[in-house]
Amino acid sequence: MRPAAPASFEIAVLPDADSLALAAADEFARSAADAVSRRGLFHVALSGGSTPRALYRRLTKPPHRGAIPWDSVRFFFGDERCVPPGDDRSNYRMAREALFKPLRIAPRRVFRVRGEDDPARAAREYERLLRAHVPGRPPRLDLVLLGLGEDGHTASLFPGTPALTEGKRLAVENPGPRPGEPRITLTYRAIDSARRVIFLVSGSTKAKIAAAVLAKRGRRPDLPAARVAPRRGTLLWLLDEEAGSRL
Repeated sequence: MRPAAPASFEIAVLPDADSLALAAADEFARSAADAVSRRGLFHVALSGGSTPRALYRRLTKPPHRGAIPWDSVRFFFGDERCVPPGDDRSNYRMAREALFKPLRIAPRRVFRVRGEDDPARAAREYERLLRAHVPGRPPRLDLVLLGLGEDGHTASLFPGTPALTEGKRLAVENPGPRPGEPRITLTYRAIDSARRVIFLVSGSTKAKIAAAVLAKRGRRPDLPAARVAPRRGTLLWLLDEEAGSRL
């Protein structure tokens, strides 16, 4: 079944990776300001990878560092590898080093996935955190940041995996691309409940898959990223010129 269209859908192609990070930081700041003015808190789910890392570093510098009400931001994650928080592969570790430590974010404002625990138990606990700390039924994050894999995956929603058909849960254990390396991921239900979803895509290696996903958005069940469609929210794709070269 084709997902419902989002309330608003936009694509922006920026000249280079630095311009992409700046545009993403501006979007982050606008979403934060709107959420805090309307509801008092800003709930955001972060993504892993090199492109989000550039965004996080940008956020720690002027003007964004001083423009965002950091005490009112609550941080979550779109997915996590089943590794301890100090592991080099941990999305939490990357965000901690690039964003939380430079900004001195208090640990109580960060709701990480416990990748070191049993995956099924960690997914249930993460879902409990979402339900306890994010308003709405289902919980409605203000912003979800997503990346794009060369196989069309996003978060840890990989082609042909069980999480793609999960309709009730907000977070589940899901097989990773390598045997024996499970992931924990937000489901479509959690992502599509968000007020705003932003894909961050950079580099020439993503050009072919970005074009395929955007050309067949909602009509390619084999490409998980194509199925993201926030029902009452907005969807924005930010790409640098290399990633957007085939659009």
